[in-house]
Amino acid sequence: MSHCNVKFIATDMDGTFLNKNGEFDPEFFEIHPKLVERGILFAAASGRQYYSLVDSFAQIQDQIMFIAENGTLVMYKGEELYSQPLDADVIESLVNLARTIKGAHIVLCGKRSAYIETTDERARNEVHKYYHRCTEVEDLLSVEDDFLKVAICHFDGSEKHIYPVINPAFGDSQKVVVSAQIWLDVMHPAASKGAAMKKLQDKLGISYEQTMSFGDYFNDVEMLQESYYSYAVENAHEGVKKYARFSAPSNNDNGVLTVLKELLNEDK
Repeated sequence: MSHCNVKFIATDMDGTFLNKNGEFDPEFFEIHPKLVERGILFAAASGRQYYSLVDSFAQIQDQIMFIAENGTLVMYKGEELYSQPLDADVIESLVNLARTIKGAHIVLCGKRSAYIETTDERARNEVHKYYHRCTEVEDLLSVEDDFLKVAICHFDGSEKHIYPVINPAFGDSQKVVVSAQIWLDVMHPAASKGAAMKKLQDKLGISYEQTMSFGDYFNDVEMLQESYYSYAVENAHEGVKKYARFSAPSNNDNGVLTVLKELLNEDK
């Protein structure tokens, strides 16, 4: 299979590019300059906060694209290219409903910072993994910011404990996505990694046939659908694999890097 026409590559982070320890192989920093030589733009596409992604790729932060907060914010060289915030009138009812879910922990994700009101230490530690700029407040509804999404964590499973409550109330008007085993995200109905990717394709003059993406969970589905070279890693949710044209080794086996090296070796 030839990838010779690829010009844009986007990969999900957790469960896809990152291993079970939340790390990626430093070999990527040797591979990336070769992608640049080929005229290929690389994007980190994640539910993670923009500031967290920048920290992960600090040494090349001005050379890659950041599709953050599940596609609600796109940044390149420190400049905002695209954003799709939640409508302000949704926030209050959404937060109040999420507060009724026993064991749920809410993150209000703004452009300037993430905000939490939980006092649970385990939840705080979990949130800080993905939101490096995070502010603890007494009342989420007192915060002013442009809110990109609401993320809700439940350690006993988001699909079982959060989705059945949030989706019936907001699924018809907002984008409700089970983004990981213990996370659920609510976003503007027009927002997704795929919608952000389509905006970038149009802006950069890059086609569907020139696009490659990697994912593992339901927040990656639209991104996979906007890419001819769509890859689900081996550890992906079974319900997600059907949206990918190709498969890659698991995140713990450096599946993304394996495919990138195959791409680069085609010219040799």
